[in-house]
Amino acid sequence: MTKVNKDLIPVQALLVPKSILYTGKILDWISPYLASRFGARLFVTPFKYKRPEREKNMAVQSHKEIVRIEKINREVVVYNYGNSDKKILLAHGWSGSGTQLSKIADELLKNGYSTVSFDAPAHGESAGKRSTMLHFIKIIYQLEITHGPFYGAIGHSLGGMSLLRTTKFGLGIKKLVIIGTANSITKITENFVKNLQLSQITGKLIKQFFDRHYGEDLDNYSGEISADGVNIPTLVVHDKNDVDVHYNAAFEITEKLKEGQLLITENLGHRKILGDKKVIHKIVDFIKES
Repeated sequence: MTKVNKDLIPVQALLVPKSILYTGKILDWISPYLASRFGARLFVTPFKYKRPEREKNMAVQSHKEIVRIEKINREVVVYNYGNSDKKILLAHGWSGSGTQLSKIADELLKNGYSTVSFDAPAHGESAGKRSTMLHFIKIIYQLEITHGPFYGAIGHSLGGMSLLRTTKFGLGIKKLVIIGTANSITKITENFVKNLQLSQITGKLIKQFFDRHYGEDLDNYSGEISADGVNIPTLVVHDKNDVDVHYNAAFEITEKLKEGQLLITENLGHRKILGDKKVIHKIVDFIKES
């Protein structure tokens, strides 16, 4: 399979083993309820992959440390890249890692900024088998205390959703960039079951399961709702050919931002966009603007 073809495949469909897809389809046929319990477990299970060559320099050059996140009682790997007092917090997406935004971090470094990033639980080099958006949120809040203050933050996909949420509720940054960020938790579950070839009935049961488990409607964490409380300059970046998150989400989120800017690209997808030079320069210029 060529790299171009991979960019046209949602990351969940790309990484999930065929044996799991087969099991899910059988359970879905037998009972949507059983399939929903199986799917709920998969929903919080990221799939690790070998670190790409383009990320290895950041991994080697960073000062890495293991940090205990008290609110979730988990240890995560934190990457400190560069030594500038002008710090930018980076938040990776689902099944990503702390070096996922390495090309952006490299350009920030050239422009006098350092970055702090992390491997969420069960991602990258951090231990564990399960992870949730709530873990991302608690990590961001603690790193602000222990590794900040941060001038700005950049998040990809779920990392972007987490940063919208934390910024709405007090993360003390002056600039925010989100890339390929989803707007709706319900839509995420719908895409999830579609990629796993499960029924939409199963998707609804998965969403209901998590709503009951956490005691609230998880759509409260959706990008649009969080954006409605974000009052700092925010750059929303999305590609028209993103097969993981439809680019309509970018318009919906930007509409709710007080100081939102929108950058729509083409033919970069959900992942290749992170290494595009024009996009990176736009992001860094946005961070540098007074």
